[in-house]
Amino acid sequence: MQPACFRKFSIGGYPLAKSADFGSLWDHSDCPTPAYFESSITHHESRNTHHESRNTQHEPRNTNHVTRPPMYNSILEKILLPLGDAALGTSFIRELKRWRGISMLNEDDLRILQRSNLSRLLEYAVKEIPYYRGLKGKDISDPFELLKEFPILTKSEIKQNIEDLVHGDKRNLVKEVSSGSTGVQGTVYMSKHEQSISRAIQTLWWEWAGYRLGNRFFQTGMTTHRGMVKRIKDVILRTRYTPAFDLHDGYIADRLNPLHSTEDYMLGGYASSLYTISQVAKERDINDIKFKSAISWGDKLFPHYRRSIESVFKTKVFDTYGCTEGLMIAAQKDLDHMYIMSPHVVIEIVDEYGKEVPDGQVGHVLVTRLDGNSMPLIRYRVGDLAIKLPEDEYPENRELNFPLLKQVIGRETDIVRTKSGKYLIVHFFTGIFEHFPQIKQFRVVQSNLDGIVIEYIPDRDFATGLLTKIRQKITDHLQEEFEVLFKEVERIHPTPSGKPQLIELRLSTPATPE
Repeated sequence: MQPACFRKFSIGGYPLAKSADFGSLWDHSDCPTPAYFESSITHHESRNTHHESRNTQHEPRNTNHVTRPPMYNSILEKILLPLGDAALGTSFIRELKRWRGISMLNEDDLRILQRSNLSRLLEYAVKEIPYYRGLKGKDISDPFELLKEFPILTKSEIKQNIEDLVHGDKRNLVKEVSSGSTGVQGTVYMSKHEQSISRAIQTLWWEWAGYRLGNRFFQTGMTTHRGMVKRIKDVILRTRYTPAFDLHDGYIADRLNPLHSTEDYMLGGYASSLYTISQVAKERDINDIKFKSAISWGDKLFPHYRRSIESVFKTKVFDTYGCTEGLMIAAQKDLDHMYIMSPHVVIEIVDEYGKEVPDGQVGHVLVTRLDGNSMPLIRYRVGDLAIKLPEDEYPENRELNFPLLKQVIGRETDIVRTKSGKYLIVHFFTGIFEHFPQIKQFRVVQSNLDGIVIEYIPDRDFATGLLTKIRQKITDHLQEEFEVLFKEVERIHPTPSGKPQLIELRLSTPATPE
């Protein structure tokens, strides 16, 4: 039975219904308890549940079964890391075990768990968070429908209302700041436990790619100076950490030297940095390094990135999708599509006006974190474009039962517009330039709707005739007057976060509304 507990409300300039009051939103006896899910996870393999719908008939195959792990891996997970949790006041290992169990639930239980988590979050927000406190309106029994009545939260809104969004003393919380690749940095606060949840889910994703705690790991990242705790962590987890800022040929070659003729390492980091490393290895004819698998995060994994990494290092790339703000959204395992971590987040794909688009259509990503009470992120606009996979297109033989994300398109700011209203997403340009290896790097700059300037760095065998072919491909696609100019440059600077920028918009009006 669904708790008839919600009241539709308005906020921020919209009239509030005087006679309505949230009060106690519902009797929690109507909602599944944590014990229910602990039991469901524990006894999942022994149950023989029959479902009526096609989607709920699927039971995941137990592909995560492994033989006894090496001694060091066992010591690490059973002794060293639990001691670390106790010393630091974190709960990483406990959460990792919990999420391993959650990942084996069937579709019905995953839906129930997500609904329960969302219901509790919305009630908590209107009771405890000043930004949402006192919201009023008419009854809505479905938490997913109520969610649509909450305002969309942008990075600018967070910046302006940070004090009203945080519960408790910020000095007792962990502060996380995003890179600001959409133009505005995002700042969130979370407890150590909430941070542990995010790290546990990320580690679970790595396990989907074949990783086990303690396996050797070659990792790139955005931390230029590792503090004492992170250095200790690198030693314990046998991680060779390489900053992803300003990677250059000699530095990359030096970092790869110890890995020659080995197959012991996993590879992980920002997609662009992994691609850069693979290109340097290819140019220097380094062909005796094979990674067990590669895990991508942080920026867009373009198809030509994946092909290069897999070809050069004779491995398979698993892509993941998350945010610095603690949002672990989706990841690949056995499919080209990504599994959405539905008990952790609710994903909405909406148009420019905040209206949900049908599955299968591209739209702006709104994320609601379901287990972040210190600073609830509800309908947070992360600045990405993506597509959900329609349920009737779900593969029947998938290993897990989470809902599926069809594709992450990229940043909202990675879109070129024309006067007629046509859009060119970043994939359009990468799809062209991947056929012209004579151009080492490019960036598209748009200052007005009349056309674009393409900055480029020429590579070997470059000839100016290539530019004519590229221009022709763009204009043939658009079928309208659109100026395409080229500018040779010596270097294309990355964003302040260190990520490459393939499209830079300098329009007087933004391509998409904030």
